[in-house]
Amino acid sequence: MLSRFVLTAALALGALTSNSFAQDWKSKYPELVFASIPAENAGQVTERYGDFVAYLSKEIGIPVRLRIAGDYAAVIEGQRAEQIHFAYHGPASYARARMIGVKITPFAIEVSKGGVKGYHSVFYVKANSPYQTIADLKGKNLGLVDPNSMSGNNAPRFALNAMKIKPEDFFGKVVYTGSHVNAVMALNQGTVDVAANWWNNENDSELQRLVDKGMVKKEDFRMIFKSDQIVNSPLAYLDSLPADLKKKIAQAFFDAPQKDKAAFDKLSDGKMEPFQPVTHEAYLPVVELNRFVDSLRKK
Repeated sequence: MLSRFVLTAALALGALTSNSFAQDWKSKYPELVFASIPAENAGQVTERYGDFVAYLSKEIGIPVRLRIAGDYAAVIEGQRAEQIHFAYHGPASYARARMIGVKITPFAIEVSKGGVKGYHSVFYVKANSPYQTIADLKGKNLGLVDPNSMSGNNAPRFALNAMKIKPEDFFGKVVYTGSHVNAVMALNQGTVDVAANWWNNENDSELQRLVDKGMVKKEDFRMIFKSDQIVNSPLAYLDSLPADLKKKIAQAFFDAPQKDKAAFDKLSDGKMEPFQPVTHEAYLPVVELNRFVDSLRKK
């Protein structure tokens, strides 16, 4: 009888302690800030993430606020200042954050249809242009995305270096457009003659998203280069967050397809499979690529 009493008391104490820890972090974190790299323009990011952020607030149990970042560096610096608690990064921006000492850890990775955990960097030209290869574009204008974009800067620069091309010397102008959407639109409007972007497959790319929205016509573009596969984008939270809170954040992402499929599907137009766990080791090749691209800038 006594042992049963002791066991019951111990279980009660454990539950009370667990609840106390939860209350402790809820008082310390009355709100969480989530940010995404600006793969799209501010309005499009808000539209894509709005319902999902509401779902996160419900699942985690405290309000989650979406911060609209002006560029990739803003997400990196926001996490360095611990003003952004968790964030959606590109592979290169995550690697850059770790390289400069930002104390974050990846907890989830995007997974494309078919279980694919990678994507590609591509170069587009207008379909009616005479350009068939990168070599044909000497003296023309190149549209990149952001200095911390993998598919929109680092992978393209790595590929161009393999072709023995230094962008600032070879092209008439190198333009950072600020987002993947802007890069496609700059090419569409003739501001640039070739543009870098991300591509998963024929049915899933930034170009396809713009086609689906009626903003451009797919037949107006032609791909002239596709990179080797790049590891997909991670979500990363601050190392300083309490372990219980980290677990709640991660579980909310993993459970999203079952608990709020509509909000989850809106993130990728229904073209993504459930998030999966990931570790820093998956991004070690990206860290090395960042270092290589850094070395090119010094030459």
